[in-house]
Amino acid sequence: MHRLLVAAAIMGLVLSIRVAAAPSSYVAWTTETVALISNADVERGKQLAFGCVACHGAAGLSESPAYPHIAGQDARYLYKQLHDFKDRTRNNPQMNGIAARLSEQEMADIAAYYAALSAPVPDKGGGNPVAENLARRGHGSRMIPACTGCHGSGVKGNAGYYGMPVLAGQKAVYLSIALRLYKAGDRANDVYSVMRAIAGNLTDDEITALGKYYASQDPR
Repeated sequence: MHRLLVAAAIMGLVLSIRVAAAPSSYVAWTTETVALISNADVERGKQLAFGCVACHGAAGLSESPAYPHIAGQDARYLYKQLHDFKDRTRNNPQMNGIAARLSEQEMADIAAYYAALSAPVPDKGGGNPVAENLARRGHGSRMIPACTGCHGSGVKGNAGYYGMPVLAGQKAVYLSIALRLYKAGDRANDVYSVMRAIAGNLTDDEITALGKYYASQDPR
């Protein structure tokens, strides 16, 4: 009996390690994946996107502060998020259900459609020297790298990093929510836990300020 209990405990530990070691995303940026997105059908994506309007707006511009703008967003980022929703490495009950019904081609088509739409107009105000300094320079002693390193100098995305979102012009509240989810570990589809590590070193005031700062930047 003792041996059985020990064996059960060891098996439980192995299973817990496997769960903890699960990938943060199953998207691999192979030549085939990049080609799938690059050659996607925008018109077909427009037809498939009819169900996205309620939350993300008719032109991909959300009216709710809690839902992101997706018009003008990087197609590879949108594809990755849909893929992560589909395999549940990013959890959201509504989006998990929607993405579960989409094929690889359909996700690529929808991503290409929204990427081709006009980017949002930035919010007025939002200037904050603390947030701008974090975005442009980071904070070395607190292990916070400059956001521009991955998201681009104009926070308009970074073509050199696949699946990297455009931050400029995004909803301030949505960005703050996303950072807080990373900080709490409730959003975990960031490869190598990069965003979880960064957000974990930000204060709540800094997160709010960063959301407002990026919302005021022009992505056009």
